[in-house]
Amino acid sequence: MINDRLDRYIARNVLGAIIVVQVLLLGLDLVITYINDLGDVEGDYGAFQVLLYLLMRLPWRFYQYAPVGVLIGALIGLGSMASSNELTVMRAAGRSLVRILWSVMKPIILVILIVLVIAEFVSPRTEQFASAWRLQQMQGEGAVLTERGGWQREGDSFYRFGAIRADDTVLDLTRYRFEDKTLREATSARRAVWREDRWELEDVAVTRFHESRTEVERHDTRVWETAMTPDQLSRLLRDVESQAPSELWAYARYLRDQGQQATQPLLYFWQKMLMPLTMASLVLVAASFVFGPLRTVAAGTRVFYGVITGLIFKYVQDLLGPASTVFGFSPVWAVLAPTLLCAGLGFYLLRRTG
Repeated sequence: MINDRLDRYIARNVLGAIIVVQVLLLGLDLVITYINDLGDVEGDYGAFQVLLYLLMRLPWRFYQYAPVGVLIGALIGLGSMASSNELTVMRAAGRSLVRILWSVMKPIILVILIVLVIAEFVSPRTEQFASAWRLQQMQGEGAVLTERGGWQREGDSFYRFGAIRADDTVLDLTRYRFEDKTLREATSARRAVWREDRWELEDVAVTRFHESRTEVERHDTRVWETAMTPDQLSRLLRDVESQAPSELWAYARYLRDQGQQATQPLLYFWQKMLMPLTMASLVLVAASFVFGPLRTVAAGTRVFYGVITGLIFKYVQDLLGPASTVFGFSPVWAVLAPTLLCAGLGFYLLRRTG
């Protein structure tokens, strides 16, 4: 009975601190981003629309700040109990360090479940809707779904896409077809429309390259034979980082089927799937600061070191991501390496504490 009460008390303190930190981080980010985005006011996209757009993106920002929010929240929650000697009393009463850590991990499990649900079901849709809504406000009806273009390979063909609209219309499409590493045909179309489960090109120009001459054909419409669907093109032109884990895995499999590297989608996939391990390792670091070498310092100092640790963790992950592409090692290690480093540091400091 007493153990259950202590578990709830520790969980309430830690979870409350995490919520406060997350709200402060999101609020600060909202204010700074709002001031910065006021320079994008255009057409019907005014100051109020800027605020609505940023509010639509809150789920994605919540996901991004979740690890550092957990780290700082755990530091503050445990630190406040350490400053009032509550943790000392608990340990003097026979409560082990492992049991205290398990009490801290219980609310973290809830946070992890919320983050995973947001990453899979909420933030990809709100990000896509917010982007389409913003561009529609700025450009009017028929706005493109994304301002990012993209390249894609399919068999012996390479495609360049200008943009895709919310109604699954591709704008400014170019196809380059090769045979034995020699360019044989270039096809450009003003747009491609998805009709009756197939793509139809409009305003098409086909240039065929022969040994001594070129031949040009023009068509009002032409069927585009491809295995790519509107969903696949949408994933291609959307920001990879904001896509759901299931979308990233499907995109990576598609790239591999085309004989291409899938390092980038796999990197973000493993970042999201290993998020529980990442948060657990950061909580271990936070606990080691409270019970270990920083147990006697002021709360502000512990928070400062927590922020520095979170920044180092993020920078190492951001560095290892591109490195996995350059040096050819698995993206999963780009995610696991800083996570295991944090976990090892936390275990080492806690072991020294006893």
